[in-house]
Amino acid sequence: MTVKLSRANLDKLPEKVGRPSYDRAALKPGIVHFGVGNFHRSHQAVYLDDLFNAGLGHDWAIVGAGVFDGEKVGRERLEEQDWLTTVVEQDSGRMAARVTSVMTDFLMPGDGEAIVEQLADPAIRIVSLTITEGGYFIDPASGKFNPTHPAIVADAQDIGDPKTVFGLILAGLLRRRDDGIGPFTVMSCDNIPHNGHVTSDGVVGLARLIDEDIADWVEEHVAFPNGMVDRITPATTDRERAMLAKDFGVEDNWPVFCEPFKQWVLEDRFTDGRPPLEKVGVQFVRDVAPFELMKIRILNGGHATIAYPAGLMDIHFVHEAMQEPLVRGFLEKLEREEIIPTVPPVPGTDLGDYFKLIDQRFSNPKIGDTVRRLCLDGSNRQPKFIIPTIADRLSAGKGIDGLALESALWCRYCFGTTDSGAVIEPNDPNWDRLQATAKAAKGDAAAWLAMEDIYGDVGKSRVFAEAFVKALAALWSGGTRNTLSRYIGATA
Repeated sequence: MTVKLSRANLDKLPEKVGRPSYDRAALKPGIVHFGVGNFHRSHQAVYLDDLFNAGLGHDWAIVGAGVFDGEKVGRERLEEQDWLTTVVEQDSGRMAARVTSVMTDFLMPGDGEAIVEQLADPAIRIVSLTITEGGYFIDPASGKFNPTHPAIVADAQDIGDPKTVFGLILAGLLRRRDDGIGPFTVMSCDNIPHNGHVTSDGVVGLARLIDEDIADWVEEHVAFPNGMVDRITPATTDRERAMLAKDFGVEDNWPVFCEPFKQWVLEDRFTDGRPPLEKVGVQFVRDVAPFELMKIRILNGGHATIAYPAGLMDIHFVHEAMQEPLVRGFLEKLEREEIIPTVPPVPGTDLGDYFKLIDQRFSNPKIGDTVRRLCLDGSNRQPKFIIPTIADRLSAGKGIDGLALESALWCRYCFGTTDSGAVIEPNDPNWDRLQATAKAAKGDAAAWLAMEDIYGDVGKSRVFAEAFVKALAALWSGGTRNTLSRYIGATA
């Protein structure tokens, strides 16, 4: 017997399911959030739910927004249950479910007029984003905003009818300026280096295509705080829906399963106030960069490290990858010898202990995170999580054999078959290009490194090229297992 999730049924939920102690009818929106996906609902929304349950910040509720047709499916699922979400935290020792109710509305994705109208509401003081790495119009090679992207050019030519997130944000800011209303803060919650600066580059860069004075006004008056966010949150499948129904008696169209651990480190720079999130565990700092670099290199770089060898060995779940000695050994050696040494000291943090925590989190058998999810979108993730580490190692004259092997494993994965011959379905927005290049690289490894928009100067390095060629040849001649075994057995 299950209970369908809805506001009317909150009191009918099993006692072991947590529920809001606040009255959502008394909440007032203060945040518009673009990208109402799983990570947002397991992270930012949970921090706000904690805050609201503490009787604080009830004028900081969320209104959801989006720009893609695909987001309409999620909106429909949430609308059917009054914008409620069941969040399930689990590890090997515990499993707990709670219902969050921090979102009061979800505007129809792509309805620019309604979204700009909401952004112009004086009550909205923060606009937050979880639009993934690929949503920022970044040129991979330079790491800078690309003002020549057709979608950006189109918005610049008709900012009255914007289609991108940056266009909508800029249109909302301009409406507020015209109405004599102060601007909102723009807060990225995405897992990209210097996410506040990157978001600023996008909004200001678009504005500069329209009018220099507008761009200068945005630079001067709008805050774009940098932040580091962290919580492993896999995609929702029928597996998770069935587990929730069986273990907790709740029928939820779109539950979120995640690990118990969560972290949010945020620069305290806001245009017009903020929720008192420090009361619920958010760490406010003057400079988030050290925390951000630590997480991106050790955790996200670690995910990339285990993803491709596990994918090539037909391993499905991340915790299963960590049970494979070759994958775990590759992660441990690469982190210890090449990744962690590139991370500067972080206030109040021992990097060795941080990696031990990462190892434990990757090994969590309850999360159900998939190797395929970690392999997704390498063309956007590698330039952020791996290639800068290679560049730093090369600049310091240090060894890069393990990083070259990681890059070769990505190339081998993009060939499109595992070591057993199983077909790897497209797993990147640029899959066709990557697969064609990986096939060319089987005979000429330099073809892979010639993707200058991804590798930049790293691809031109003779030292890196030699190590990459050697690693890729070993993968093709001996397979993933043999290549990993030889790497792990080699002395530092």
